[in-house]
Amino acid sequence: MTALSDDHADRDLWEEPEDGQLDLEERHALRRVAGLSTELEDISEVEYRALRLERVVLMGVWTDGTLATAENSLRELSLLAETAGSLVLDALVQRRGRPDASTYVGAGKARELAEIVAAHGADTVICDGELTPGQLRSLEGAVKVKVVDRTALILDIFAQHARSKEGKAQVELAQLQYLLPRLRGWGESLSRQAGGRAGGNGGIGTRGPGETKIETDRRRIRARISKLRREIADMSVGREVQRGQRRRHAVPSVAIAGYTNAGKSTLLNRLTGAQVLVDDSLFATLDPAVRKTRTPSGLPYTLTDTVGFVRHLPHQLVDAFRSTLEEVADADLVLHVVDGSDADPASQLAAVREVLGEIGAADVPELVVINKADAADRIELEGLRLAERQSVIVSAQTGDGVEDLRAAIERLLPRSQREVTVVIPYSRGDLVSRVHEQGEVLSVGHGSDGTELTARVPLWLAAELDRFAITPSGSAL
Repeated sequence: MTALSDDHADRDLWEEPEDGQLDLEERHALRRVAGLSTELEDISEVEYRALRLERVVLMGVWTDGTLATAENSLRELSLLAETAGSLVLDALVQRRGRPDASTYVGAGKARELAEIVAAHGADTVICDGELTPGQLRSLEGAVKVKVVDRTALILDIFAQHARSKEGKAQVELAQLQYLLPRLRGWGESLSRQAGGRAGGNGGIGTRGPGETKIETDRRRIRARISKLRREIADMSVGREVQRGQRRRHAVPSVAIAGYTNAGKSTLLNRLTGAQVLVDDSLFATLDPAVRKTRTPSGLPYTLTDTVGFVRHLPHQLVDAFRSTLEEVADADLVLHVVDGSDADPASQLAAVREVLGEIGAADVPELVVINKADAADRIELEGLRLAERQSVIVSAQTGDGVEDLRAAIERLLPRSQREVTVVIPYSRGDLVSRVHEQGEVLSVGHGSDGTELTARVPLWLAAELDRFAITPSGSAL
């Protein structure tokens, strides 16, 4: 790695100061993050991709923690940029006590950044943080290209991946909530004012108070936000009805939550035999998928795949996807999937738990599923398993450890059931089917009076079966 500062800056510059204070040279240094360029060697391929992809430079401000943490955050930002369809040309991180209130990186470093952008021929700068409207405007003025922050980048990825009507509405709501305080005028395009009937320069009878274009846009955005919230509330009713039916039938619910690209959808497919979309990219799943499966002993339960989380997940998305994330808050058990091969799985766990707390799911029983064991270091895996008391190591890709996971799920699921021994007449085959569907059959036989069953079933079904129960003498009531 090379520093874009004076040559006399030495290696000790990037070590954590013992007293926690940053000296002036350290605060203003700009550091290149090596290995993040995704520019291809094949010139013809680069030219082909440049026609379709934005060429970006990443910029981060390191305010606390270690340099490794700062660089991992930039590497994640690089993956986000690639997922959005960008070509990463360079990545830079600056050590500061806090981001500059005006330009995020400071006026001097903004000029250096502008030179780097010009040298690479980049057309976009992506900042690893959420910028204020003023910071966006000032930094764009300094670097002379488009500036995008982390929040806008994640919203763009969500917009690309949304497929269902509800998912698209949720993403649009989040985008509008982000955009509303950031509307700004270019020249006079948004600041001109019109009177009640015509433009301000229309002559006699047309002058007077009116709305600027930016005020009109804000009013329209607020109206659209209100409409989207009503639509999302209406669409969430159907999901609430389904949850109510599951609760009424005492079918336990398990939600899969975790960091984006941790392997949640692959795990769902492995446990249920489903064929939901699996893609090695960030935020491949936005719409929850609910599938029914059984424990090894036959207890039925539902498994729900949910949207992935990420560090500093935009609060607009948490708000917009709240109705979807309620699947996690209402679950009986959360499978918290973490990528065991990640450089910093502990921070992934912390980021997900922060969001779970925001949606009221912090008290739901949690089973940590340490995934991608086939690609992870065994010592790191064991350390993570010891740190997480309620955990199991698996590889959803190969199937290793999945049987241990099934057993752990069965052990942790609530059992609102009662064991019954009944003789069901052959004319009531529908009841036999419901016992097999809704309960856990322990033994089955066939006698002259009907089907003899011993099973654990939900309380509501047990009450319906009581009239067919076998008495202590061995005969049906």
